[in-house]
Amino acid sequence: MPKSVVLCVRLSVIMCGRYKKISLMPLEPHAIWALGLTVSALVLFTRERIPLETSSLVVIVLLAISFSIFPYTSATGVTLEPISFFAGFGHEALVAVCGLMVAGYGIVRTGALEPVGRGLAKLWGYSPVFSILITLLVSAALSAVVNNTPIVVLLLPIMLNVAIRTKNSPSGILMPMGLATLLGGMTTTIGTSTNLLVVSVAADMGLERINMFDFFIPAAMAGSVGIIYLWLIAPRLLPNRTPQLEDSGPRIFTAHLHIPEGSFADGKTLTEIIQKTEGAIQVSGIRRTENTFTVPLPDARIRAGDRLLVRDTPDQLKDYERSIGATLYSQGHEVNEENPLSDDLQHLAELVIDRGSPMIHRTLNEAHFSDVYQLVTLAIHRKGKVLESMPQGIAKTPLRLGDVLLVQGSNENIEEVKKRGHFLVLDATRQLPATKYAPRAVGIMTLIILVAALGIMPISISAVAGSLLMVLTRCLKWQDIQRALSLQVILIVVASLALGSALTQTGATAYVAHAFVELTGGMSDRVIFSALMLLMAILTNIVSNNAAAVIGTPIAISIAQELGLPAEAFVLAVLFGANMSYATPMAYQTNLLVMNAGGYTFMDFVRAGVPLTLIVWLSFSFIIPVMYGF
Repeated sequence: MPKSVVLCVRLSVIMCGRYKKISLMPLEPHAIWALGLTVSALVLFTRERIPLETSSLVVIVLLAISFSIFPYTSATGVTLEPISFFAGFGHEALVAVCGLMVAGYGIVRTGALEPVGRGLAKLWGYSPVFSILITLLVSAALSAVVNNTPIVVLLLPIMLNVAIRTKNSPSGILMPMGLATLLGGMTTTIGTSTNLLVVSVAADMGLERINMFDFFIPAAMAGSVGIIYLWLIAPRLLPNRTPQLEDSGPRIFTAHLHIPEGSFADGKTLTEIIQKTEGAIQVSGIRRTENTFTVPLPDARIRAGDRLLVRDTPDQLKDYERSIGATLYSQGHEVNEENPLSDDLQHLAELVIDRGSPMIHRTLNEAHFSDVYQLVTLAIHRKGKVLESMPQGIAKTPLRLGDVLLVQGSNENIEEVKKRGHFLVLDATRQLPATKYAPRAVGIMTLIILVAALGIMPISISAVAGSLLMVLTRCLKWQDIQRALSLQVILIVVASLALGSALTQTGATAYVAHAFVELTGGMSDRVIFSALMLLMAILTNIVSNNAAAVIGTPIAISIAQELGLPAEAFVLAVLFGANMSYATPMAYQTNLLVMNAGGYTFMDFVRAGVPLTLIVWLSFSFIIPVMYGF
């Protein structure tokens, strides 16, 4: 086993306080509490049943309360103010992250990525092998300046469509594409929120600020090796999987039941009709004339000539027809052998529950989904498992981040869902949304990047100013900004900053750093650097990458100072390690999207992601020490 791997494991034991072979000065109670709370927080962040927002707020509140009841004053006489744990809400890194989330949403909302999708789709018709490489490169390049989630959402349906058309398995395409966006995201300070956090925390600790493209060259070098692996090797490691989203389940049809004179339903209340069908029928409306609808209240009395608007499977609709003595019509024609039920006006789409969705932790019933969106939900897909879809299980299932709803409805309703922006719509059969505001959005994003890259103003200011321009130029509305901002991201960032502050000011960071140096005594500087980066890579695949990055940054700086090595190099070890979210589906949101769309299993990510992690890790373990001369 490589030395750096052994050191990485032993360091994690030290951080938990269980390694006894090294003689260290005893920790103060406040430092022990900060370390214990950090470990507890990392465990909480892995619990799916507890919303990440809840875990984050618990950490912040516990820190504030505990340091209020038990004040801490350092040996130099500096008192740690409990209110400072809330300072993360105004931290420059969080401001920049929020500004970029809004600006990135403007790119998606206006359809500015549409030409890219169309171009890649056309390219696949000429050379599939070459097209895979171009797709990986384009995905990585876009992710360097735009959040990778909309890029993955844009390309998923295109790649699925291409795979079906070329009779290739999508398994060898989708995961490499998703992982390529992660490689691209680590090349600039704005590529991911993790990068922004690491750079900002390092600057807070007195290091010279790392500019937008300062680590682009080493990241591009390591990323290029990773792209070659994803192009030539990863597809061969992945077994053929059938995308679960291809299983559409039972078709739901919209039709109406004409009530003839003398039938069972003639003169009955709606409640009596529902009882006759044993509670199965759901009436959306009662049409009295061509232009008049009656609200389907329970005591509404049905008359001859009325038409009941219903949505259900063909078999159920025919059962309703027989049980209440009605005549079934669809699209203006009586349903019979010559005019069977048809789905020409019906459309299937996949709606992804993303970070900005109002459906997280809510059921379809609680959100009145069918009434609000006028769509019928056929199935829920979650982390490779298909939940029961009919007839009641789906409506009472609390939804989670990354879940995919398979829905059916009219083209108009699907388009309306896209406009609202409540979901990420994976829909390969419809044209990508494009508006006349797309050039404006691209121009604003370019301006944000240029102003920050040239050092005219910090990215936090340029991103917020760009967000305002998005509103003033009508690329976004204020309700769009509400959807663009993720409460989960905001709270995890603030909690991570609070933990990092507690660890640093109580001396816990220096303790862990000293333990690391003592443990690695006699080892080469490159092995120490490599072990730290590997530890971050392991943590980011288990817990939040933002938490791992913010907590790891002050430790990395302390280690570098003890060793007398360039602190910036060790900061980059944390940054690159925290970006290696390749080996598990829960490591990053886009991994879940790819998993659901491609029908992958957990072990598929391990099979393709672990080699990629090792390749990138070893590449940086060689490149960074050479660049910094140690």
